[in-house]
Amino acid sequence: QVQLVESGGGLVQAGGSLRLSCAGSGRTFRSFAMGWFRQAPGKEREFVAAINWSGGSIYYADSVKGRFTISRDNAKITVYLQMNSLKPEDTAVYYCAANSQGVRATVHQYDYWGQGTQVTVSS
Repeated sequence: QVQLVESGGGLVQAGGSLRLSCAGSGRTFRSFAMGWFRQAPGKEREFVAAINWSGGSIYYADSVKGRFTISRDNAKITVYLQMNSLKPEDTAVYYCAANSQGVRATVHQYDYWGQGTQVTVSS
């Protein structure tokens, strides 16, 4: 069993930065690929970024490429999402998720989910 807890969300002006953290628990966490997703009001949950167990394979959605950076620290059992040059359209609840398959970009391929953290970007 893997438990995930996100933190670091908040209100920021357009052009600003935030760093989200996802703290994991469970002996197998280090072997899981991790992903970040987001869901805006009235929209479906969408993929943001994913990283494999070692950090050697990373994948981003086109909408965040060059602005967001995903990383992980297996010693701390934590995954991060550094978000720079934020835009109002980045406003959403951000979720981290874990899967045992590898780097994946679809919701149904992830087995464990956190509760989400709100990110609001004002214009």
